[in-house]
Amino acid sequence: MSSVIDHRPGKQQAPRPRRDPAPSRLKYRLERMWLKPLYRRVVRIGGPAFLIAMTAGIWLSDEDRRAALNTSFTALLDKVQSREEFQVRMMTVEGASPVVDKALRAMLPVDLPASSFDIDLPALRLQIMQLDAVESIDLRVKPGGVLAAVVTERQPAILWRHARGIEILDKSGHRVASVTSREVRPNLPLITGEGADLEVEEALKLFDAAGPILPRVRGLVRKGERRWDLVLDHGQKIMLPETGALIALEAAVALDRAQDLMGRDVTVVDLRNPSRPVLRLGIDARNTIRAARHMPLLAPDGTILEEQKGG
Repeated sequence: MSSVIDHRPGKQQAPRPRRDPAPSRLKYRLERMWLKPLYRRVVRIGGPAFLIAMTAGIWLSDEDRRAALNTSFTALLDKVQSREEFQVRMMTVEGASPVVDKALRAMLPVDLPASSFDIDLPALRLQIMQLDAVESIDLRVKPGGVLAAVVTERQPAILWRHARGIEILDKSGHRVASVTSREVRPNLPLITGEGADLEVEEALKLFDAAGPILPRVRGLVRKGERRWDLVLDHGQKIMLPETGALIALEAAVALDRAQDLMGRDVTVVDLRNPSRPVLRLGIDARNTIRAARHMPLLAPDGTILEEQKGG
């Protein structure tokens, strides 16, 4: 190894030691840690965030500062929400009957004019959907401060009489409203019996299939929550089977067209067993047959007349 010699007279400089280029153990470990993404995130983001949070915590630890900050924030929020462009001044309702229109306006949580921030549209929509007559509703705040409500009401399709009264149902069986008597909606067909509201779709098909005898139909009666009786005027009825009721009724209507079945003295057409239909005759028809056979005549209640018993 060569050394540098001081050639000045009287002095000789000692050789300098050579510097080791390898990093120290601490520096090496720090450089290895800096290569880890998590460590870099902690240093670059976590450290400043911790300092900011600690400073904010110390500042907010004073109750007076917190109260002043809350007051300032509330005042700023009120100022923003009270701006003219956020004001709702009127409400328009489309597609609603007068009763539903009045109910919708009564459900507004605030009196108009009011800030749109004070009207929770999703919550108001859920509340309006609780009305039986409303099928769907579109709520939105339009430019100019108008709260627009577009309503689709359920269409009355049938009357359901049960132990608690009479209700109007739509074609899906959903309740629309209540009525005091059938005369309120005489144009709607009537069903009765427990469980009849669950089979509204089938009932409407049966009413459509009644065809020419429909003006004589008084209603459908649900029996045992299994099948229907079609009730006509003059005390007549058609007893339909549990399955295939529509086909059985169409067959009865076709027979009536061909032979005026329901125009005869028949009280019951029993189609519960479609392969073996049974006719129940009225008293007059039965007495005609009994007279031809020289049998005692029957009273209206089906019993033998008193004057016929002795003779």
